Amino acid sequence: MRINDTITIADWELSESFTRSSGPGGQNVNKVSTAVELRFEAARSPNLPEPVKARLKRLAGRRWTLEGALVLRVEDTRSQARNREIARDRLTELIKQALERPKRRIATRPTLGSKRRRMDAKTRRGEVKTLRGKIQSDD
Repeated sequence: MRINDTITIADWELSESFTRSSGPGGQNVNKVSTAVELRFEAARSPNLPEPVKARLKRLAGRRWTLEGALVLRVEDTRSQARNREIARDRLTELIKQALERPKRRIATRPTLGSKRRRMDAKTRRGEVKTLRGKIQSDD
């Protein structure tokens, strides 16, 4: 599977299993295994650099297993072939997102105006809270 000019995923890194889909579909749902579970052994992949693997793990979230595999489950359509295509497309998009190096944030100082606005808001809020207190009688 080709991701871009430099990265290609070998067949041994991918494994697919098919199960029955949930949801509506009548008898077709009970007979045909159309849901696809695509498993990509990302941690063992020699084609992905380590920083890309780390970003991919963060992007994958719950889909990342303890063994270091990325598991995508697709049951969008009633066609097994179309679900396979969708799963592969989603994997490709995820890897492409992980390939993009995030921009470093340049630390900036808050402007004088923003500091003043913040302090004014805090003062106003404090006044509102003071007015909520018990009323003191002069007696």
